[in-house]
Amino acid sequence: MPEYLSPGVYVEEVDTGNKPIEGVATSTVGFLGLAERGPNDPVLITSFGEYTRSFGGYVDNFYLAHAVEGFFQNGGKRCFVNRVRIDPTRTPAPTTAPAASTATFGGMTVSAIGTGLWGDRIAIKITNAGNNDANLFKLTVMYFATLPPVSNANLTVDPTHPGSRLPANVANRREPTLLEVFDNVSVNPNASSFYKRQINGLSTIITVEGTGGARPPNNGVENTVALVTPSTIPFLQGGADGATLNLDDARAALRAFEKIDEIAILCCPDEFTAPLAGITDDLINQCENLLDRFAILQSDGSVKAPAGHFPPRSSKYAAYYYPWLRIRNAANGTDKLIPPGGHIAGIYARTDVTRGVHKAPANEVIRGLFLDPADPTRSFQVQVTKGEQDVLNPRGVNVLRYFPGRGNLVWGARTVTTDPDWKYVNVRRLFIFVEESIEEATQWVVFEPNDEPLWARVRRSVGDFLTRLWMDGMLQGRSKEEAYFVKCDRTTMTQADIDNGRLIMLIGIAPVKPAEFVIFRIGQWTGGSDVAEV
Repeated sequence: MPEYLSPGVYVEEVDTGNKPIEGVATSTVGFLGLAERGPNDPVLITSFGEYTRSFGGYVDNFYLAHAVEGFFQNGGKRCFVNRVRIDPTRTPAPTTAPAASTATFGGMTVSAIGTGLWGDRIAIKITNAGNNDANLFKLTVMYFATLPPVSNANLTVDPTHPGSRLPANVANRREPTLLEVFDNVSVNPNASSFYKRQINGLSTIITVEGTGGARPPNNGVENTVALVTPSTIPFLQGGADGATLNLDDARAALRAFEKIDEIAILCCPDEFTAPLAGITDDLINQCENLLDRFAILQSDGSVKAPAGHFPPRSSKYAAYYYPWLRIRNAANGTDKLIPPGGHIAGIYARTDVTRGVHKAPANEVIRGLFLDPADPTRSFQVQVTKGEQDVLNPRGVNVLRYFPGRGNLVWGARTVTTDPDWKYVNVRRLFIFVEESIEEATQWVVFEPNDEPLWARVRRSVGDFLTRLWMDGMLQGRSKEEAYFVKCDRTTMTQADIDNGRLIMLIGIAPVKPAEFVIFRIGQWTGGSDVAEV
């Protein structure tokens, strides 16, 4: 309470209105899988270009890169990506612990941003600063996805050297896959251009450590031949992938997503790729434990007979899609089969933005597929017939099908649960959206005086939020009284509840359900008169 100790006029602000509730984001995806390289922690990605800068390109027999690309092709806007620790292009030593590649230059230590042998393919070049200040320097970072054979290592190209344009037909010629340049950086910890401030958090392939000291010496600047080799411009060393990857490594990477509240959808494109096979239960368990996200599952890549085809398990927090998709392989222009999860996640995001989370992510065109004019059905691993879907759909198998004149469509919107109340994807995700929005927006209520004025304010906040959802078509009913109810008063709480610090609110909403079966009953009608012939 304010103090009134002397005569005068006092102006006070009193907070008596309701606190508005803002809906949470529903389309942020957490992707888990195997990548060429990258950090060991989740990274926010907003385009496929960002993904390739942080995690590299496509890797044979793994699907993370293809899934992220399909996500953005189908309307996705943002996702978090976490790679399982290993470099899948190398055979790991069976007893080596995972380690990041490093090298020291004066008082500055440069390390790969994540563990793995991939860091040994990073070259570091130090030259004079662009502004010719002798106290500053330029750091050039070059990453090579593939190095030449050892006997031809002197044909790796330094693209920053004026004489680096080796003939394109030179055998085993290599140019950096990724190039980063940090110019006019300082060794002075108090300077705004201190190398740690300029590089850490901006570079997608290295981190630097050090407390200052002498300027690191130049290397390779006087070479007459513009080549990157260990004897001229040094490479980082000491990277290790660790022991053979197992399911525990994948589970550890998945647990990192638990700390990211923005994630609303989980997907593991390498769900059935050894050694990640078995991660399906963990994906579902995280969704069921946190109650704020939904899992997209996919088939294992085999063509299945309908009689024996079932989702992996029952859950109202997951949906299962079949069959695999056929895309164009960017490496050689041929077609390639991949799991559908990334493309489906993009359709979830696209539907959320264009229509809302209440709209079932079905009867939507799948973009980014391989199109064969001679056989349009080849966009899928197999063309499922209506008769086969009659068996699969009630089991919770969401089928992807081609329809002449309409294209390649998602033709199912069911979860994998046996509970009829939660059989539709959009109903489950709508409730996640409502529950998470209310929870996050009512934190201000904690420790407020638990009495009638507070109950009225909370009722008003929640009621206004649900009214907006009803007006946006997310709830069914001709009036808001039919769409929802909110109760928070003496009928929802006993005195014992109040004495124990509990505020209990009862909320009921009527979600819209998708028109899964559209039925027109047509018969003959004779009208209101009889016709007779004389």
